Amino acid sequence: MMAAPLQIDIGVCTFRRPELADTLRSLAAMTVPERATIRVIVADNDVQPSAKPLVEGLRAEIPFDILYVHCPASNISIARNCCLDNGKGDFLAFIDDDETASKDWLIRLLETARETGADAVLGPVRAHYAPSAPAWMRSGDFHSTLPVWVKGEIRTGYTCNTLLRRQAPSLSGCRFKLALGKSGGEDTDFFTGMHRAGGTIAFATEAWVHEPVPEKRATLAWLAKRRFRSGQTHGRLLAERANGLRRPLNVALAAAKAGYCALGAALSFPSTVRRHRYALRALLHAGVLSGLLGHKAIEQYGIREATSP
Repeated sequence: MMAAPLQIDIGVCTFRRPELADTLRSLAAMTVPERATIRVIVADNDVQPSAKPLVEGLRAEIPFDILYVHCPASNISIARNCCLDNGKGDFLAFIDDDETASKDWLIRLLETARETGADAVLGPVRAHYAPSAPAWMRSGDFHSTLPVWVKGEIRTGYTCNTLLRRQAPSLSGCRFKLALGKSGGEDTDFFTGMHRAGGTIAFATEAWVHEPVPEKRATLAWLAKRRFRSGQTHGRLLAERANGLRRPLNVALAAAKAGYCALGAALSFPSTVRRHRYALRALLHAGVLSGLLGHKAIEQYGIREATSP
C-alpha cells in the first residue's frame, strides 16, 4: 500500500546568524520522504527583521515553501512558540540555525516515528571542531548532543534535532516557557512536561545533523557556564515536584554528587579529558543545587549569544 500523503513543517529559529544560509541549503539538498510535502518556517527572533533579506535571497534555491515570521525579540521561547503556532503539518521538526542536516536526516526521523509511534523523536548532533580547538576538547568530544536514558527511557529532550507528532495528546497546549527564553533550558522543560503528560520520546540513531563549534564556544569557560545552567534547569524541575522531605533530600544528593565529581576531577588530574569531564559534571550538579535553592538562572541567549548585526 502507498503511504498516505504527509505535511511536514521544519522550524528554524534564528537570531543574527549568517550560518542560516548553510542550514537552509542543507534542507534543500536532503532526501524528501515519499509522498511528503515540506514547508520551512523561519522564526526571526531579532528586534529588527534582520534575517529577511537572507531568506528572500535564498527562496529561488530552496525547493520548498518558506514561511518567514518576524517574532521579536531576543527570547528563544518566543521563536520556538512561533514555530508551534504556525505549524500546520502532521509533523514539526526543529533544527538550529547553525546546523546542517545530513541527506537522510528527515527520512530517519520519520522512520523512527512510524516504527515506535513516539510523540517525539530525537536525532544526534555531531560537533565539528576547528584545528584551533584544544586537543582535549576534540578528543573528548564535549559538544556533540545525544539523549540521556533514565531506567531505559528518554524523559526529556532538545530542539536542535527533533521531530514532533503535532496532534499527540501529550503535546496539546504545550508551549516553551518565556521565563526560560534567555537563560536556556526551555527545551528541557518542554520535553519534561510532555513526558509527564504521558508522551513518549524515541531516538533515531542515524538522523544526523552537523554543528561547527565556533571559537567562542571552544573554551572550558563556555562549557562550564553551559553545564551549570543545564543543572539549574534540572534543579528547578526537581523543585517543582518536591514536597515534604523530598526537597532537602534532593539538595543533599546534589551536593554529594557535586563533591564526588570534584574529587574525581582532582584524582584524574593527569588525564586532561577525564579531569575536565569530572569538573564539568561537578558544575552540572552544582547547578542542580542552585536550581533547587531557587537561584536566578544565568542568561545565555539573546544579545550575549548574537553576532553583531
